[in-house]
Amino acid sequence: MKNDILRKLTSARERYAEIEKELSNAGASAGPDVLKTLGKEFNLLEEPNRLFLEHESLTAEIENCRKNIDSEPDPEMRDLYSREIENLERKLASVGEAAEKFYKPGEAAETRPVILEIRQGTGGNEAALFAGDLFRMYTRYAENKGWKYEMINSSPSSLGGFKEVIVSIRGDGAYNRLRYESGVHRVQRIPITESGGRIHTSAATVAILIEPDEVDIHIDNSELKVDTYRAQGAGGQHVNKTDSAIRITHLPTGITVECQDERSQHQNRAKALRLLRARLLLAKQQEQQNKLDEERRNQVGSGDRSERIRTYNFPQNRVTDHRCELTLYRLDAVVEGILDVLLDPLLEKMTDLELDDPARKAD
Repeated sequence: MKNDILRKLTSARERYAEIEKELSNAGASAGPDVLKTLGKEFNLLEEPNRLFLEHESLTAEIENCRKNIDSEPDPEMRDLYSREIENLERKLASVGEAAEKFYKPGEAAETRPVILEIRQGTGGNEAALFAGDLFRMYTRYAENKGWKYEMINSSPSSLGGFKEVIVSIRGDGAYNRLRYESGVHRVQRIPITESGGRIHTSAATVAILIEPDEVDIHIDNSELKVDTYRAQGAGGQHVNKTDSAIRITHLPTGITVECQDERSQHQNRAKALRLLRARLLLAKQQEQQNKLDEERRNQVGSGDRSERIRTYNFPQNRVTDHRCELTLYRLDAVVEGILDVLLDPLLEKMTDLELDDPARKAD
């Protein structure tokens, strides 16, 4: 098992034991909100706690078998202990794989769709034209890879190209291949509007985001405050004389819904829950969008020409990736979607940097 995963399991075990003690000592003195918060954290830590204990138990058994081998004079018994060690080590490896999946679900991101966002940066109409060139480059690359892409939104510019274009790309390895494309891309060329033949510099920003999963709204009854009251308005004597109307408050969010249209409390409750789910879904989607907006801002910076990750020089047929210090005189091929000549060395360089980064190792 990797050291960083084992550290996380150890930390989870320690916190699990702390909460277990707190819950045991809290009794009736703790408020319901405190108990609820501790209970949720306790449940989340159950799996890593189980994995830690299993890892600890298997490690101890292996160590014990090795000691027995050293002190055992009988060859048959030593062979028996050796086979047992092999069996225990297989189980230990399975525990390690389960812990990896628990703590690094993001590694499955390369099988998930990604959102490619391209926006014009500094440079006016020329920047918008360049954004269109980047869009064409990435979609051609997706076609070359056999990936599917779908237009989500676009804002064309007056002279062609895009002020903004957003597409969803789905295919095995899409995120893994494109994950480092986020940032400012700079272009140097003679604009179609330039009569003097001068080379201009402009820029466009690219953001690569993992597409959010579909939101599944689960409502915990313990998080609901349900009030009944007498329905008002038209409906005859039955409506006015029974407490059939329902008001439901979702305590974690404060969202409140009401329903009094139906004659029975049961029917009104069912309708109110449907309405609550719809409003919770909308709130969740807005929260996800806010996170995407923040991630986008962190990725692309201001769109200024100086914040570039790659430069495309059309007069010289040259493309330079400034992160891996790679220059190729194959820009004509790159803009047609032959991106692997750039991405292969870039991915190798960025992977090496991640492995050498102490902050990532400590994650």
